[in-house]
Amino acid sequence: MTSAEAERAPPAQGRSGRAALLMLLSLVAGLLLGVLAAGGADGWREPLIQAAGVVGGVWLDALKMTVIPLIVSLLVTGIVGGSDAAKAGGLAGRAVAWFLAIYVLSALFGATAMPALLSLFPLPEAAAEALRVGLAGVDPATTAAAVPTVADFFRSIVPTNPVAAAANDQILPLVVFTVVFAFALARVDRPKRVTALTFFEAVGDAMLLVIGWVLWLAPIGVFALAFAVGAGAGGSALGAVVHYVILISLLGIVLTLVGYVIAALFARFGLAEFARAMAAPSAVAISSRSSLASLPAMLSAASALGISQRRADILLPLAVALFRATGPAMNIGVVFYVAHWLGVEITPLGFAAGVAVAAMASIGAVSLPGQISFVTSIAPIAIAMGVPIEPLALLLALETIPDIFRTLGNVTMDVAVTGAVSRQAGDDSD
Repeated sequence: MTSAEAERAPPAQGRSGRAALLMLLSLVAGLLLGVLAAGGADGWREPLIQAAGVVGGVWLDALKMTVIPLIVSLLVTGIVGGSDAAKAGGLAGRAVAWFLAIYVLSALFGATAMPALLSLFPLPEAAAEALRVGLAGVDPATTAAAVPTVADFFRSIVPTNPVAAAANDQILPLVVFTVVFAFALARVDRPKRVTALTFFEAVGDAMLLVIGWVLWLAPIGVFALAFAVGAGAGGSALGAVVHYVILISLLGIVLTLVGYVIAALFARFGLAEFARAMAAPSAVAISSRSSLASLPAMLSAASALGISQRRADILLPLAVALFRATGPAMNIGVVFYVAHWLGVEITPLGFAAGVAVAAMASIGAVSLPGQISFVTSIAPIAIAMGVPIEPLALLLALETIPDIFRTLGNVTMDVAVTGAVSRQAGDDSD
């Protein structure tokens, strides 16, 4: 077990839950004190806002510095590991094909559903404008990418210099290079492949440690950023928090229901039968927010549904290791929400880039705690779409509730797809 996997192990759940609660309390306290400070005199209000902006900005920069090396290392280890799994047998190969197809469909769903939800239930313009004023340091005009022509877009997909692409935050070309490199590495002789893979695992583990250190200071950074937003936005900030949590959680709820559809149509389970079997895994998922912690209950559910133990023992651990069905939809949904909040227009090319990065970045996010994967998975999507990533530092503190629906949807999909792959395999020998 790598350090990344160890962080998701059940014994760490209590510490993770306390950290998430402390971060949420820091957000609420910062917003409330900022709202109170909004009515104060400029003589002391402005210095406080500036100081909070500096503290929050330094913490945000520390978080951002890990994104590039971590996304590269996780993509390489995820793809090479998935490739090895696909080579292990027909059953695993079918599962990986399902995972990839659902990743693409999940990204497309999130990219279309969130704009539709925002159209039906928009963030009030007064609240959006107040938040734009309150979030210090965010300037959409300077952080949004220039709109390229179609020819320029396709020319830019393949980087002439991957190092320069990383230095300039050109995420889509960097991801394309990393994916090609990872698939090539998967075909290298095993001894050399293992050596290279060990290096990237070590880089990923080191970055996870750095992020852990940064997140240890998260209550301070989140409090400072929330204070600055609350002081600028006033009471509008509190309503915006509720609006965001509800809309993002809805995406996870819909994907959970899609899991039931897959179970009924492809695995041929009765809906009542599947719901009864999923009661225990769902309870563990909601309480722990960990797919790994839910694995024993998922294995029991698979047995209750009549999936052979041999197949479940292959497919469910593979799903826990490689499959996060809700990730692409909810991650790109967050980016569309931030774009709506800041008034950033998403171009068709930005849409395409976001869907591509959302689907591919989820490969590397599978074994990470919610607070860490939130940053590493969403920041590349935002950069590829030309959306500022600064608001993510605040939204990170709100991940506790959406993460429940992320995990619930993932666990439901894991069992449903396991049943579908097992049904598709029939009596084939694997």
